[in-house]
Amino acid sequence: MSNNLNSVFYAESYHPIQAGSIDGTDILPHDNAVYRAHLCSSAGLYDPLGDPKVIGDPYCTLFVGRLSHFTTEGTLREAMSKYGRVKNLRLVRHIVTGASRGYAFVEFETEREMRRAYKDAHHSFIDDSEIIVDYNRQQLMPGWIPRRLGGGLGGKKESGQLRFGGRERPFRAPLRPIPYDELKRLGIPPPPEGRYMSRFQVPSPPRREKSSPDLERGSRRSSKDRADGIHRRSSTDDDAGLEEEYQCHQRNSYSETPIQTEDRYDSYETREDRKHRSSRDKDHRSHHRRRSTDEEEPDSKRSRRSSRDRKEHSHEHRSKRHRHRD
Repeated sequence: MSNNLNSVFYAESYHPIQAGSIDGTDILPHDNAVYRAHLCSSAGLYDPLGDPKVIGDPYCTLFVGRLSHFTTEGTLREAMSKYGRVKNLRLVRHIVTGASRGYAFVEFETEREMRRAYKDAHHSFIDDSEIIVDYNRQQLMPGWIPRRLGGGLGGKKESGQLRFGGRERPFRAPLRPIPYDELKRLGIPPPPEGRYMSRFQVPSPPRREKSSPDLERGSRRSSKDRADGIHRRSSTDDDAGLEEEYQCHQRNSYSETPIQTEDRYDSYETREDRKHRSSRDKDHRSHHRRRSTDEEEPDSKRSRRSSRDRKEHSHEHRSKRHRHRD
């Protein structure tokens, strides 16, 4: 028992009799407000989804309490914008006087931004008033009964109507035997023995449950992303290999013939590259043919000139021989 002195636990569903107990094991209401809330819960007199003023996504909405009566919508929006993009804000006011009731509901753009504000905005100050922050229990906590009907959570000691199990006043770990049979008869969930938390741990708000189509869609998306990632990596590796091979070819292109180059790199060349290379080779061959023709022409002239010179030289030699004989 000594290990549970500083341990606490939090309510996952709301039961008025349990909320009025400091350790969550009471089986009788200890004040008239708890009794009234129990009657409302048993008779189904409260519909948490029947309020037309409640709009927005409950998983992205925060409850902000203990606000100053001088705090306005603009001041609250500015303070909450530090934690994320505020999509909608409703400051609850008195239906007759229009004065602030001291609490509001703030909806963020994403669930991640709501969780950030849920963690960091708790016990912060707005207009010199220390606020409390909680998730939207009206729509997300099963069996919820509001404070005006004798339920709710928290409260002040001087009111004599404390409610336990929430973020501000969690249940203490029981130091006495737990009446499991009576709790089961009343429909009260028993304390989670062996799974208590420390006071310094922050309870996590409920997460959105994914339906089977969403899960199937998410699995298909994740498998597709993995396949795309593998394809991109393989394409990148192939491109890198081709680029390295092409650079190596450029370095060795001076020592290779055009035919060898075409046979080796035709496998990855594009149609435009092959067309450009073929026209370039054609120009090169025509230039080489013209150059060969130009080079052959002086050689033929030289050969004709040399044969004529030999004939003339032989003729002069014969004439000299005849003159010498004479």
